[in-house]
Amino acid sequence: MSTAQILNYEVIGSGEPVVLLHGLFGDLDNLKGLGRDLSEDYQVILVDARNHGDSFHSDHMNYADMANDLAATLDELDIDSAHIIGHSMGGKIAMEFALAYPDRARSVIAADISPVAYDPKHRHILEALKALDLSQVNSRTDADKQLAQHIDTKGVRQFLLKNLRRDDNGYHWRINLETLDSCYEEISGAVRGGRYDGPILFIKGGDSNYLMNDHADEIKARFSQVEVKIIEGTGHWLHAEKPRIFNRLARAFIENHSRT
Repeated sequence: MSTAQILNYEVIGSGEPVVLLHGLFGDLDNLKGLGRDLSEDYQVILVDARNHGDSFHSDHMNYADMANDLAATLDELDIDSAHIIGHSMGGKIAMEFALAYPDRARSVIAADISPVAYDPKHRHILEALKALDLSQVNSRTDADKQLAQHIDTKGVRQFLLKNLRRDDNGYHWRINLETLDSCYEEISGAVRGGRYDGPILFIKGGDSNYLMNDHADEIKARFSQVEVKIIEGTGHWLHAEKPRIFNRLARAFIENHSRT
């Protein structure tokens, strides 16, 4: 049985609290551009999910666990409720949190993700990372060459290789690759049922196939106050591809639902 633990976090700015949650294989730096923008007016809490970044490693990983970790982290910070923004896996954590703790989510933004179960889109990435022979890696270039045999896109490889850390014994993974692999079905799975009547904004990448019209029923079953925005000409990494538009949409939504 998994137990909630406090996540690694960074706090910037002050004001009404906003939590930022990264996606699979990411860390708290992924949404830092949005964090800096919002920190002018809000207290922004950037967190590393379990088995990611500098957060703890666990053999368990599902959305209930990750929502409970966030609740424990907010308790640690003495925050009763916050706006919750997440990209991809982070968006699912945000939705799970709102459904599990509806009084603690002032509003939710889910970036290019819906609450449904997905086909295992990232299985090839996990296989590529597991195939990387770290004993043969003396530099990031070595690691990139190995990864390039399985993953064509340089930007994706660079993103993944941010998870490599070097110490006196050579290179090792900062992510808990074993658990991400063994719990991948749960990470790809749907969030819980239930009801969140607070405001939720779905931001879709215009060219992405993660958030689709046929998810509408599953969204409506859980959420009553739904808005959808589309950023044209972007894929799944919409916040990195068109940050100014993404940040503006996120800020406008939070301002609309702020208590001050």
